[in-house]
Amino acid sequence: MYGIAKKLALKIIGKKNIFKYEQTLRKIYAIGYTGTTHECNICNKKLSHFIILSHNNDKLCPSCGSLARDRRLWQIENSGFIKKGITFLDFSPSRSLSNKLKKVTGITYISTDLSGNFNAVHQYDITDIKLSDESVDLIACYHILEHIDNDTKAMHELYRILKPGASALVQTPFKDGDIYENPAITDPKDREIHFGQDDHVRIYSINGLKSRLENVGFTVEVNTFKAGFYHGLTENETVFILHKK
Repeated sequence: MYGIAKKLALKIIGKKNIFKYEQTLRKIYAIGYTGTTHECNICNKKLSHFIILSHNNDKLCPSCGSLARDRRLWQIENSGFIKKGITFLDFSPSRSLSNKLKKVTGITYISTDLSGNFNAVHQYDITDIKLSDESVDLIACYHILEHIDNDTKAMHELYRILKPGASALVQTPFKDGDIYENPAITDPKDREIHFGQDDHVRIYSINGLKSRLENVGFTVEVNTFKAGFYHGLTENETVFILHKK
């Protein structure tokens, strides 16, 4: 039903207007999902149920479009990481989260996306971030590193711009065993077969990513979370919390 409604909206009003009026359109569409069984912790809409996406069974909020990982990230950010006076650098944020964070008072919120596919103000290259040393208090780097050829250089840049004592929240897809990467695989179709998506260049293992980040200088805290039925959160979701000494 959601997929059909989305296709019709794209056909009738076009992609450009979809983005322009997305929040209004979603709020209208979400009226049919009003209930008390669930709540989106980003837009605070109370729901009878989330939309289950057919291709991966993810739970999408009909009101703001957040996915389960967006709601988990906001839960973590809002647990004490977002404080007045901080500078927060957010890589390729979802529209639901960027809309939320732009309204948070007392912080400097910097959104960036090099691809142009996300709701961001800047286009920083993560391997060459145009920010001063030790200028950022918090970084969200969600599902970014698996796209980057030189991920070690990107990790060094994250470390460079963070203030001492500051933190970064990192997540990627994970597999068991070792990191799997092969720079000879460049065709998008082959990358989808080998790495799970046509613009991914590797699949990390938890221990492999932890080791690379520690080699850069980070202290790495690995957190695996339980499911959250009410907020539609995923079971066994792993998030790295990095700290710069």
